[in-house]
Amino acid sequence: MRMHNADETCGIAQAATVLGDWWNVLVLREVARGHVRFDALAAEIGLSRKVLTERLGRLVASGVLRRSLYQRRPVRYEYLLADAGTALLPLLVAMQDWGDRWVLGDGSLTGTADTESAEHARVHALTGTRLPEGLELPGTQGADLPLVSPDAAATVLFTYPGTGVVWGEDIPGADGCTLENRLFREAWPEFREAGVDLRGVSTQLVHEQALFARAEEVPYPLLSDAAHRLAAALRLPTFRGAGRLRHRRLILVVDAERTVRHALFPVVDIPHAVAESLRLAVRLTGSPVAR
Repeated sequence: MRMHNADETCGIAQAATVLGDWWNVLVLREVARGHVRFDALAAEIGLSRKVLTERLGRLVASGVLRRSLYQRRPVRYEYLLADAGTALLPLLVAMQDWGDRWVLGDGSLTGTADTESAEHARVHALTGTRLPEGLELPGTQGADLPLVSPDAAATVLFTYPGTGVVWGEDIPGADGCTLENRLFREAWPEFREAGVDLRGVSTQLVHEQALFARAEEVPYPLLSDAAHRLAAALRLPTFRGAGRLRHRRLILVVDAERTVRHALFPVVDIPHAVAESLRLAVRLTGSPVAR
């Protein structure tokens, strides 16, 4: 690709040489979602084997992806995000957020969504799918934690925009994060008795979450998706508020095999959604505990 001399010191132009191809962006999207083997990538993107081989080679050569051998006879590789690829996840999420708002939506800024939206369709399409294996996020309890508790019969995973943030009247659906966490805190004994774990996720930094967790005596871990690994892996809906991309409020009920069994989105009535997530999780585990 020939570039004007003025572009040699332009980061945007240089990044475009790597990401300026439609297929390269879709390959990165699918690798972020956990489709890391050649056949899975070809099936998800609908790309010919010849073109996919070429695109993967370019992304490996540029340092965005790295190959990892998983089979010797015949030789087969997985394509994983290198450090440069992981650093591109916020860009992918920002592209999705822009597309949701300005291409698929009407341009309005909101922390929720309507039932006819693309975000609603994507979230509910998660039902029946498995969460990516090995995806861990930094937690308030001092270590990276998996999305699904390995010791629980089920896990309720809820995302929220952020606590301690003044949103303003122009972002409907963004308020209520403290209320939601308090309601989950109050219901925590029932979750625990039923063998159900809780994980709260926001794009806030770990130390911001930890301050809130200590002040509110939150008994379950809060996980930081500040690097947007979860948002990219599940194509979760986001919005930009108070200077950063934020998760919209949703709840996933996940079984012990990491399969999403129920998705609650949009969450408008927070008390009802917390109670409903407990009811669905208890029913999933077969526990006699009932609210």
